[in-house]
Amino acid sequence: MKTVNVNIVTPDGPVYESAVEMVSTKAQSGELGILAGHIPMVAPLEIGAVRLKKEGRTDLVAVTGGFLEVRPEQVTILAQAAEPATEIDIDRAKEARQRAESLLQAKQDNVDFKRAELALRRAMNRIDVYENRM
Repeated sequence: MKTVNVNIVTPDGPVYESAVEMVSTKAQSGELGILAGHIPMVAPLEIGAVRLKKEGRTDLVAVTGGFLEVRPEQVTILAQAAEPATEIDIDRAKEARQRAESLLQAKQDNVDFKRAELALRRAMNRIDVYENRM
């Protein structure tokens, strides 16, 4: 099967680099599946998992939005933050979920609910990716 080169990059540097058979991720317009030779495109990404199929296994990377650029032989994901499932600190992710849930339940006037909801979504995504890493 043909492969496509994938780079997942954050402001802190590269997070994932490999040739894979298929990339699946969630763009704002919906779920995308990308194979080698895909038509060029650029799409904004949702907070979610990037699934990378390679040699009979699937690698997972948690991303917090960003952009996906597709060229026939190259997929580049520019994300604000990204973590391979194998590197997620599950205790830290659960603490972040707890903090965000507490802020949302507090219903105080000084709480930025939009930021708290985004923090909760990011934490839940990291936990989901970690738990589905096998």
